[in-house]
Amino acid sequence: MHFAYPYTALVTGLAILIYIWTGIVVGKARKVHGVDYPNTHGSDDFNRVWRAHQNTLEQLVVFLPSLWLFATIVSDCWAAVLGLVWALGRILYVRGYTLAAPKRAPGFLIAILSTAVLLFGALGVVIWQLIAG
Repeated sequence: MHFAYPYTALVTGLAILIYIWTGIVVGKARKVHGVDYPNTHGSDDFNRVWRAHQNTLEQLVVFLPSLWLFATIVSDCWAAVLGLVWALGRILYVRGYTLAAPKRAPGFLIAILSTAVLLFGALGVVIWQLIAG
């Protein structure tokens, strides 16, 4: 069996696993900080963990379509490389944010820049092809 975009598929799975991991981190933080379900707010420490999880979901909505646009229009391999950069950025973001809000910035920048390259790279190629005819 041949898959057209195996590397991008693997990175997609990794992105979903990162999201699941952030959910597990929230579950552990609930116990540590005494935040019962269905409450979504607690101490500042818990709120940062919750926001890291929610922001990861918010970023997935932009990242995943951008990843697949880039893979199908530009390159499966390069999409996967940029996707791995995004994954590293998200991990750094979550680890940093759970410690202190300012520590989220490096991971956020890494991930958002990766997403921007994926999105604007794919759109740039499409626009170029439309103009070139």
